[in-house]
Amino acid sequence: MVEEIEEVGIDLQGKIYVRPARTSFDLIYRAAMEVHWDGSRRQLQSPVPRAWTHEQWFSQILAAAVDEYGIRLKLTPDTAWVNVPDELRAHLQATST
Repeated sequence: MVEEIEEVGIDLQGKIYVRPARTSFDLIYRAAMEVHWDGSRRQLQSPVPRAWTHEQWFSQILAAAVDEYGIRLKLTPDTAWVNVPDELRAHLQATST
């Protein structure tokens, strides 16, 4: 199953997040990949980056969705970008096709 990503952003703590269009990922923690679901914001979130880059955490979020739910999250031309530098956005778009 494929689901569109409504929004990708970086919050004030530096965590990258992905907001899927429809699905709630309440049990994503079972994937044991350090990805968290914030139900109030409807976001899959990384921890505050330590050794990994935002690119690596974005890939980890997508992998956790596939691993635990069998859902491939995909960027679209309508995906909103919040507080994501242009260079990072371009990289994520290029590597997520």
